[in-house]
Amino acid sequence: MKTEERSDSSRPSDEPAAPAGRAGRRPDLLAAGVGALLVVMACGVGWAWQSANGRLQAQWPPLLASWSPHVGPGTPAALTVAVAVVAYGPPLADRLPWRRLLLTAWATAMAWIFSLALIEGWYRGIARRLTTKHEYLRVIDRFDDIPAALRGFTDHIVVGPPGNWPAHVAGHPPGATLTFVWLDRIGLGGGAWAGVFCIVLGASGVAAVLIAVRVLAGERLARRAAPFLALAPFAVWTGTSADGYFAGVAAWSIALLAVAATRRSVLAASASGLLFGWTCHLSYGLPLIALPLATVLLITRTTRPVLPFLAAALTVPLAFTLTGFAWWEAYPLLVERYYQGAGGVRPYAYWAWGNLAAATLAVGLATVAGLRRTMTATPSAALRALHPRRPAPTGEAALTLLVLAALLALLAADLSGMSKAETERIWQPFYFWLLPATALLPVRGRRGWLASQAAVALLVNHLVWTGW
Repeated sequence: MKTEERSDSSRPSDEPAAPAGRAGRRPDLLAAGVGALLVVMACGVGWAWQSANGRLQAQWPPLLASWSPHVGPGTPAALTVAVAVVAYGPPLADRLPWRRLLLTAWATAMAWIFSLALIEGWYRGIARRLTTKHEYLRVIDRFDDIPAALRGFTDHIVVGPPGNWPAHVAGHPPGATLTFVWLDRIGLGGGAWAGVFCIVLGASGVAAVLIAVRVLAGERLARRAAPFLALAPFAVWTGTSADGYFAGVAAWSIALLAVAATRRSVLAASASGLLFGWTCHLSYGLPLIALPLATVLLITRTTRPVLPFLAAALTVPLAFTLTGFAWWEAYPLLVERYYQGAGGVRPYAYWAWGNLAAATLAVGLATVAGLRRTMTATPSAALRALHPRRPAPTGEAALTLLVLAALLALLAADLSGMSKAETERIWQPFYFWLLPATALLPVRGRRGWLASQAAVALLVNHLVWTGW
């Protein structure tokens, strides 16, 4: 299928089938209500469980946070961004030229993340975040000789030997730490530069998702998703951790593969593969991004980008292996380290579903309503994708499959038991691809759903302290 056909915003297949009136909105509101009930149950059960024995290792479950109502310097800015996006986001997304929309969405996402982080102030909200005892910047001086540090990296993962890594360094492949080492080498050292880097790269994922949705599902659906992506509730955590950076890299890998598959670009396929290889060396859980990547190929019904993608993707583990670090040797040690700490104490019986409550807060109730529509459309979309005699999925069907792939990746991460708590932060690379489900919601009511998204982020950021 030609790229021009997929990008034509006038195609009828791009128009979500949104029933009008109260009857059409009722199931969406019911789904949102179920999501809210899940959060309330997770809070109630979590508080009782934590008070009884402390095993949840979280003061304000299902979030890793503590109760701390407050306002700060970023409060007026956050309120201004929220009001502006709710009031003007939908019409601007409908009429801005495409490239200007991408830049506007990226800039708005950055403003949203910065303003939320600055509710805690510059030092506490941004500059200090990646310098605490668990974080990457605590070990920069141990990477003066990078090859030697990589050769000995696995020796310091498990607690016991002298000089074991801090929790986040041990819990991730060395690509995460190397990023901040390289920033330091080029004169951008310290927590402030590290925080800004993560926010800017994390916000860029908004543009990546919009590009992917446009080439796979059509411009109209991408435009409808844009305000929701810019005003994502999980921005609360993008400004507090390196996981926002990981999410941005993963998003661009998927977007570039979508471009490669629809425009026959070897360069885009190679760039996608390189970013995927790097993504896998940022977090041990992110090989699951292979599910959305494979879904891109399923939607476009092509294997043309596979060879350049794989060739580029394999260069990253090859480079690390030649330097002395082997992902497959480090991962079992990471599992051991995980169960030496809070992961060995936190009960799976709570976090298997408590994680999903945290995810509900991170993606917002509008996304939950959109996911209901995704589930409804899944059978027909899957049949269209898998039936060789049917046209390739476009419009709603393509969007449904892309969102479903991210949801399946998230559920796989949940069932693994390696993500017990902190998933509001850790699962950002998957959340990015759930938010486009909001494009399936009716045009009427978009501002109300946007307001609910902003309300979740503002309430969380002002009522609890989300430091790590």
